[in-house]
Amino acid sequence: MTTYPVDMTIHPDVESFFDEATNTISHIVKDPASDACAIVDSVMDFDPASGRISFDHADMLIARVRERGLVLEWILETHVHADHLSAAPYIQRELGGKIGIGENILIVQDVFGKIFNEGTEFQRDGSQFDALFKDGDTYTVGTMPCFAMHTPGHTPACMTHVMGDAGFVGDTLFMPDGGSARADFPGGDAGTLYDSIQKVLALPDEMRLFMCHDYGPNGRDIEWETTVAEEKAHNIHVGAGKTREDFIKFRTERDATLGMPRLILPSLQVNMRAGEIPKDGDGRPMLKLPVNAL
Repeated sequence: MTTYPVDMTIHPDVESFFDEATNTISHIVKDPASDACAIVDSVMDFDPASGRISFDHADMLIARVRERGLVLEWILETHVHADHLSAAPYIQRELGGKIGIGENILIVQDVFGKIFNEGTEFQRDGSQFDALFKDGDTYTVGTMPCFAMHTPGHTPACMTHVMGDAGFVGDTLFMPDGGSARADFPGGDAGTLYDSIQKVLALPDEMRLFMCHDYGPNGRDIEWETTVAEEKAHNIHVGAGKTREDFIKFRTERDATLGMPRLILPSLQVNMRAGEIPKDGDGRPMLKLPVNAL
C-alpha cells in the first residue's frame, strides 16, 4: 500500500471560481510561504450551437493571478473531463507553468483515439502534457510539498492532488449531499471508484476537500469545500459505512438511467490533447461528431 506524505501543518490559500455553464469549479492554490501557485481544473468556454470558443472564465483566473502578483507553476487536470473543455494551454501561454495529468491518460488516448478515428499524427503517449503523475508522485508549488493519488473509477486517469491540508478530488467525490460521479464511461468501474473513494476517506479527518463540480442538490446554493470527516459521516453514496456491494449496485443502476454529458464529444477530443483543439488537414480547428459511438 502506498504511503502518502501528508502534512496537515501547511494551509494553502484556495480561491475558487464557479463556471455556471458547466457547473465546474476551478481553483487557484497558493503556497502560504511564497508567491507560487497552481491552477486546478480550468475551463474554456464553448458554445456547441455555434462551435465558438472564448476564454472569459480562464481570463478571470489569469487576471486574479496577476492581480495578486502570483507565479503560476502548475496547471493541473484531475482527469480527462467529459463535461467541459480545458483552458490549460491558453493559461500556459499567458502565465507559464507546467500542465500535468495522471499517467493513465495513455489509456484514455488509446480508447478515444479509436472512437474519434484519429490518425497516426495523434500521439497516444501523453506527450501533449508536461508531466504525467503516477500514484504517490510528489512535486512542489513554491516551497509547499504536494502529492498525487491515483483515484480511478470515474475514468482511468483520475488523480486526487493533495497540497498541505487541501485535497482536490476531481470527480471522485461530490459534496456529501451530491454523492459520487458516474462510473460508466469507457474505462470506468463502480467497484474501482468505491476503492478510490476509500483512499480519499483514509486521509486525515480535518483534510479540506475541494470539488470539481457541484449541482446544488435540492435547490441549495452551490458549494465546493468540505472535509474528509464530513464525507465519511454524511456522503449519501459512500458515507456512514455503506458497503462496496451496496455502492456497486446503486452506482450501476443509477448510471444506466443517465444520458451523456452535453459537451462530452468536444470535451474529450480537446482534453485528451491537453486542451488543444484538433485541426483538419488544412490546419483549421475542427471537431468530429462520431455517430452512435458512445
